[in-house]
Amino acid sequence: MKRKRLDDPDLPLEDLMAMWPETIPVFLRHKMLCVGCLVNPFHTVIDACLEYGLNVDDFFDELAEALNPAPQ
Repeated sequence: MKRKRLDDPDLPLEDLMAMWPETIPVFLRHKMLCVGCLVNPFHTVIDACLEYGLNVDDFFDELAEALNPAPQ
């Protein structure tokens, strides 16, 4: 079985949030309604960014940062 990656453009949001719940605050910070949405099993990060007018690369960077926060 192929291991899922955070930056997989085909990864459904439902799987992303289940595997990496620490990414949920990123969606909430952008006031995205993806958390708990009935469509999130079918939408990807790319779909969500298009819906909310966000830069996909920047959003993936924020998700990665949520998993590996910079030391303070």
